[in-house]
Amino acid sequence: MNKEQEQLDKVIADRRNFLKGVGLTGLGLAGSTALASKLGLIDNLPGAGKLGLGPTSVEAASITDVDILNFALNLEYLEAEFYTVAVTGKTLDQSGFDLSGSGSFGPTTGGKKMNFSGPLHTQLNMTFNSIMHDEQNHVKFLRSALGSYAVAKPEINLDALGIGFGNINQLIAVSRALEETGESAYAGAAQYISNKSYLTAAARILAIECEHTGNMRLFCDVYGVATAKIDWHDVLPPPTGLNMFTVDHNGLCPIRTTSEVLAIVYGSNKSGTSRGGFFPKGVNGTIDVV
Repeated sequence: MNKEQEQLDKVIADRRNFLKGVGLTGLGLAGSTALASKLGLIDNLPGAGKLGLGPTSVEAASITDVDILNFALNLEYLEAEFYTVAVTGKTLDQSGFDLSGSGSFGPTTGGKKMNFSGPLHTQLNMTFNSIMHDEQNHVKFLRSALGSYAVAKPEINLDALGIGFGNINQLIAVSRALEETGESAYAGAAQYISNKSYLTAAARILAIECEHTGNMRLFCDVYGVATAKIDWHDVLPPPTGLNMFTVDHNGLCPIRTTSEVLAIVYGSNKSGTSRGGFFPKGVNGTIDVV
């Protein structure tokens, strides 16, 4: 066991012991939220409303940094598969990536290699190739950071939306949605990460996800790609929307809770949903229910 793994074990043990001491162990997300609501913890946070912090903020009481990073790893598996199949026609497994870990490993189905040939697609081809490598490296990076705590790649269905690989416009539209979901997920998780090294790593990934988002929003405008809202947080790009950037009224990146992110990738915002959409059998890890 290396030094980083030992440090991670200590962080998890300390946090679990703290939760046990205050009687929060085993409450789960819903339980911890209800408890905080009754105690009025959220109401006592100065400026909580302005920062977008609601009762769901206390979800942090029952999860660890490992849980959060594994939640992010599930999303990175999805993004990496999407771009790898679109660019190469192969899945991560077929490309030789190590995707093992805790939980159930599953195959990736759907999608196909896209044709980026032609003068109008040169920049698009370069961009999708670059994003593919970025997302693959995010998978490797998170798996390396998590070590033996990393979850396996779950079953993924790239055809879950019924669109995405029919033509270039569909590909851009789905890419835009995936990138903005990932961006808001990292932004929303930042407040829960206690280890500064992990927080810094997540911030660096977030910065790249934002660059990806900016490119996809620009392509939506240039290619005239119509887009639809994925939820109430969504800020649509031109030509459907009016804003080139993903910002709220404060000029800030929207944030999503884990439940809101899962609602998007599962294709249902019904409370208790634990599978569906891109993840037919659900994601791996402790954060897996809308």
